Amino acid sequence: MLSSGLFAALVGALAVQAAPPSLLKRQSITALSTAQISAFKPFTFFASTAYCNPSTTLAWSCGANCNANADFIPVASGGDGASVQFWYVGFSPSQASVIVAHQGTDTSEIEADLTDVKAVLGTLDATLFPGVSSSVEVHEGFRDEQAKTATQILSAVRTAISAHSATRVTVVGHSLGAAIALLDGVYLPLHISDVTFRTIGYGMPRVGNQAFADYVDSHITLTHINNKKDPVPILPGRFLGYHHPSGEVHIAESNAWLSCPGQDNTSTQCSVGDVPNIFEGSTGDHDGPYDGVTMGC
Repeated sequence: MLSSGLFAALVGALAVQAAPPSLLKRQSITALSTAQISAFKPFTFFASTAYCNPSTTLAWSCGANCNANADFIPVASGGDGASVQFWYVGFSPSQASVIVAHQGTDTSEIEADLTDVKAVLGTLDATLFPGVSSSVEVHEGFRDEQAKTATQILSAVRTAISAHSATRVTVVGHSLGAAIALLDGVYLPLHISDVTFRTIGYGMPRVGNQAFADYVDSHITLTHINNKKDPVPILPGRFLGYHHPSGEVHIAESNAWLSCPGQDNTSTQCSVGDVPNIFEGSTGDHDGPYDGVTMGC
């Protein structure tokens, strides 16, 4: 028998509304080139590395994940993997960017969280997010997780920028880590100027409402990469008021990487159309592989 939360999420996931024909005509789903796909791979490894213990990321001695970005210079790390997700900050000379990475969570845990009707939307803290309209609302659980490490990460990013004269910051994460990364992607530019920011998320759930999605589209450079039949990106359901921002790249069953324009693109080539409900999803796709990289340490 379905729990009330799971049933509610199913109803929301089933409630896929077709885009107006005029909008569909303007949209073009295009395949990424081999070179474009390869350009994401270092960041995919950075996201995977966030699952490693902070003691190993601070020493950059976490095995294959660390070896994939061997020139990385760590600045700070933290979290306990339980009450606070692992995170780390450092500088990548090869990418000419400060990297901020957040750990994800167990598939069963995040699916439970996202199918719970307690996935309540709330406003952002005015101190952490000054000037952001109160109409912008986000998942309270994700908001509270991001707040736990916000000031530590801000300090570490400032240190990394100063130490390496950096002009770029890239925030990455998978699953819950992608949700936190997106909130960091909104948060950090409100406190740091004269650098460019980019957020890359993998298997990212919906984080906020329509106003949040619009804010992200107007202020953030975001790519969120979804793997095949992963159900996490279609949760929480849109009937709860959630909405994805633009920037989706969907990895098809053929392993083609498809750029899906617009917010919550309902084409069957994109996640919302390809996974119309959680029962047609496959949790095994959540961890990857993303161009050969499976998330985890």
